[in-house]
Amino acid sequence: MSVARTQLAASIRATSHIVDREAIASFILDVATDASPNPFPHTSAGAQSHIWAGQSFEFRASQIETQGLGCLLKALGSLASDEPLVQEIFRSGPFRAYVYHSGDGCRIVGAVLHGQAGIALPAAKSVPRSRTPRRSYRSHPQQLDLFALVHHA
Repeated sequence: MSVARTQLAASIRATSHIVDREAIASFILDVATDASPNPFPHTSAGAQSHIWAGQSFEFRASQIETQGLGCLLKALGSLASDEPLVQEIFRSGPFRAYVYHSGDGCRIVGAVLHGQAGIALPAAKSVPRSRTPRRSYRSHPQQLDLFALVHHA
């Protein structure tokens, strides 16, 4: 895997266009989930759009549950077909997650979690997020404190 799973999960959680981002991020962080070897991690938006459009039809016909598929298809459709992407694959039992990013693990294009026919997707586990304590900074009298404006609004 080229990017740490914690980085990918955090980036997925920050990607507002993925409706099921919390469930997919939780799956990736689950201790039972393994990164799958991917001999061909480099791909393109056009190739993945074609693959997932076919998978979408197959999943509906087979009544396979998915999360994030509609969001991924929409995101891939908005990119140039030759846009390079990196694919990360995760698995746990009958479940698979595919994450597509620009190569740095920060700009997530989309992610899909799916299972097999007749098997419900796992319930999203709530993973506690680390909180960093806010430091109080002394501002200079001439310096505008933009965060103070937000907190008092």
